[in-house]
Amino acid sequence: MYDFQLDDPALATWVLLARTRAALYKVEERKIAKMGLTPEQVHVLWLCNGYPIPLTPAEISRAMFRESQTIAGLISRMEKEGLVMRVPKRKGHPFTEVKITARGEEVRGPGVETTTTLIARIMSCLSVEEHEQLQRLLRKLRQSALEELHLELLQPPSKAGG
Repeated sequence: MYDFQLDDPALATWVLLARTRAALYKVEERKIAKMGLTPEQVHVLWLCNGYPIPLTPAEISRAMFRESQTIAGLISRMEKEGLVMRVPKRKGHPFTEVKITARGEEVRGPGVETTTTLIARIMSCLSVEEHEQLQRLLRKLRQSALEELHLELLQPPSKAGG
């Protein structure tokens, strides 16, 4: 693999961040593929586990920072594979909800465990202080990107009364 040395610090950081994200995703993708899943599917299954508010396609889109049509396609594929089901709008529930199926429950645990084990192993190269520093820096970058997009960072939903 190439480690390009660029003169512009902003460009060098941008490229390094993008390549690091791509490498991390590739590792996760390969581990999860052995289970017949994608990282996105594992994330949806993880969200289906006790999400504090009704899990709608729009909420999945917000949580995963993906376009709604991308999530619609992902949910359709997951439905075909028997991992989730859409519960249509019904009286008193203004939105279609996404629920995990029994098959989804079967693969959710191993999928989430594989991902969290992988994350722990890769991230163990950083000290607690380095994690905190990196998180502060990434939050600054995220905020700058959200400002470019004219978006506001929302607090994650919480259970009513909690």
